[in-house]
Amino acid sequence: MIDTLAGYFEFSIIRYALIVGLLIALCSSLLGVTLVLKRFSFIGDGLSHVAFGAMSIATVLEVTLKAAKYSDNKLARAIVDVIDRSSSMAVILPITILAAVLLLKTGQNTRIKGDAAVAMISVGALAVGYMLINLFSASANVTGDVCSTLFGSTLILTLTKEEVWLCVIMAAIVIATFLVFYNKIFAVTFDENFARATGVQSGAYNLLIAVITAFIIVLAMNLVGSLLISALIIFPALSAMRVFKSFRSVIICSAVISVICAGAGMIASILFSTPVGSTIVIADIAVFAVFSLISSVLRRA
Repeated sequence: MIDTLAGYFEFSIIRYALIVGLLIALCSSLLGVTLVLKRFSFIGDGLSHVAFGAMSIATVLEVTLKAAKYSDNKLARAIVDVIDRSSSMAVILPITILAAVLLLKTGQNTRIKGDAAVAMISVGALAVGYMLINLFSASANVTGDVCSTLFGSTLILTLTKEEVWLCVIMAAIVIATFLVFYNKIFAVTFDENFARATGVQSGAYNLLIAVITAFIIVLAMNLVGSLLISALIIFPALSAMRVFKSFRSVIICSAVISVICAGAGMIASILFSTPVGSTIVIADIAVFAVFSLISSVLRRA
């Protein structure tokens, strides 16, 4: 098994996938603790559905651009050449960030509660996305495309060097933002009213948390699929909270758990040909069960 794994790692695509997967797991764990403590985990679940709709829009644009390449209009061909050089992330990321802002603002509306806002936006995005994929898909296997987008696919194993660098840059932005605003995020997480009284712009930092969540959702789509992203964010945080009590120790433990589970899940997926996203989430569930058992033993002791 070790020789087989060593043989796989001779391929650059495997190394690229592992690097991106570990970075995504690290980013998810950093923010997961804050989302769970603030009871904002619903944002991650809602945005994962929105990201599916955004991916469908990107697919429609790709189909349209392919048709426009053969147009006689020079302006249309010029626009196609510019857009074709950009990634579909240029479509998915702004839509997901906009949805994060809408979820935050709508969730604060007294007429529409947070859970209702998530239901409206997430279910609507799923419906629109599935409709667009059915109407404009260039593939004959629509069901397979939908399942790959929802539950993860082998796209993580087809990353180019440019896409890896893009993921590294985005992950670095997320990690740097969290570290720079750590104290403010800590204050807003535990006592938003007190933080507001001391001059902290709690609304701005809640918005920052929502935007970072959108970044992580977009990064993680190719790894675990849009329906399993929230598990990647929540399970490591919940596992760490079973044993540790301080904010910093929970974050560190959550990061370690998330990175180990992501690495183990991806390696197991490569060796046994299992779905990448599902394998990683199952590893997270197993660790959660172990930490819950440890917590039970510690309480009795």
